[in-house]
Amino acid sequence: MSTAVLAAEGGEISVGEHPQVEFLGLTLNIDTIIGTLIAAVIVCGVGLYMARGATKGRPTKLQLAFEALVGWVQGQVREGMGLHAPRGVVSLCVTLFAFILVANWLGALPGHELGLLPPTADVNMVYPMMLVVIVWVNVAGFRAKGAKGYFGHLAEPYAFLAPFEAITQYFARPVSLALRLWGNIFAGSIMISLIALLPAYILWAPTAAWKLFELFIGLLQALIFSLLTIIYFSEAVSHEEGVEATAKAHSAH
Repeated sequence: MSTAVLAAEGGEISVGEHPQVEFLGLTLNIDTIIGTLIAAVIVCGVGLYMARGATKGRPTKLQLAFEALVGWVQGQVREGMGLHAPRGVVSLCVTLFAFILVANWLGALPGHELGLLPPTADVNMVYPMMLVVIVWVNVAGFRAKGAKGYFGHLAEPYAFLAPFEAITQYFARPVSLALRLWGNIFAGSIMISLIALLPAYILWAPTAAWKLFELFIGLLQALIFSLLTIIYFSEAVSHEEGVEATAKAHSAH
């Protein structure tokens, strides 16, 4: 990603630059790796801590929040996929939401001034997450419908539209899924960097307001990424009989 240089109040900040090292012919962005490890440690640590203290009698606020998240994901998966939900989709979406949320919120920590940016502000981080989702979606769809049923829908309703449907499904959607997350978090990092150039006597006000807004955007983007993942799985494995079964289940309640 090319470097953009922004100037404000006589100062100069570089956006898109990362401290890098060369390893086995690869260029590694150190800040992205550190941010990713921190987010992973937080998510795994909080998850293990909550699992050890989980109880049915007096659940903690953390347990209630996690159960609410899992319940929401299960409801979305059940509504979209009915009886045909692939194994592991709920776990994947819960993990994606938690990891992306923590990674996004790293930008609100004091480490931002030290150069620790959210790893989701680096396109080299969001593309691999997108690839995991898209590969998993296509494998699940192929297993659910078979080659003829899964790829045959590209020619519907007209065969000449198949190339356009293929581009949309295998290129446009995956890229937009990644760039939507990256663009919003990257823009937030730019704003924080610009606000840091303001005079010290007014710096606190815009910084506090923008960080609150950045926390909201981080939550929203984690929610959107997870919800779109569920939608893509739903479209890949949906069957008419599964939709009917889901409708009957809802009507029964």
